[in-house]
Amino acid sequence: LQITVFTYTHSFCCSLILDILFCFPADARSLVSQARNEAAEFRKKWGYEMPVDVLAKWIADKAQIYTQHAYMRPLGVVAMVLGYDEEKNAQLFKCDPAGHFFGHKATSAGLKEQEAINFLEKKMKDSPQFSYDETVQIAISALQSVLQEDFKATEIEVGVVRKEDRVFRSLTTEEIDQHLTAISERD
Repeated sequence: LQITVFTYTHSFCCSLILDILFCFPADARSLVSQARNEAAEFRKKWGYEMPVDVLAKWIADKAQIYTQHAYMRPLGVVAMVLGYDEEKNAQLFKCDPAGHFFGHKATSAGLKEQEAINFLEKKMKDSPQFSYDETVQIAISALQSVLQEDFKATEIEVGVVRKEDRVFRSLTTEEIDQHLTAISERD
């Protein structure tokens, strides 16, 4: 299995939709290709970018179809669809191979998924609003807690999208090191 990040749409005035896939790469490429086509057709038909929840529902419906027929292998993809639009602000949906999709404030997928979700729920219970730095540090802390190991900046990748620029980017090693230092000083 592999973790892959794809960008579906990017419109500076409307939305950015990312899909983080925990998957078999071939299934992911196929699903992303179809989803990009669906998003383009939606934009052509309606004149605006496809909302995040609509894309998540489309992905879940597509996955569910694969469970209905014996001759079709279910997709080996867990998709986290992240996006921002002017109407509903930031949104996060998780779509599973069975065709379920749910909105989340924070979630996890893969090995030790439930442990990570429990960690995030504890953090979110006290204060559901976090600054940018706090959000990145909580995500790294969740990974450290679940895997029970301290990381070096070169051992992990952190991707972010900010409301201001709406562009997905990976943090540099120096930025990750600053966050790791802040975490160790706090603990």
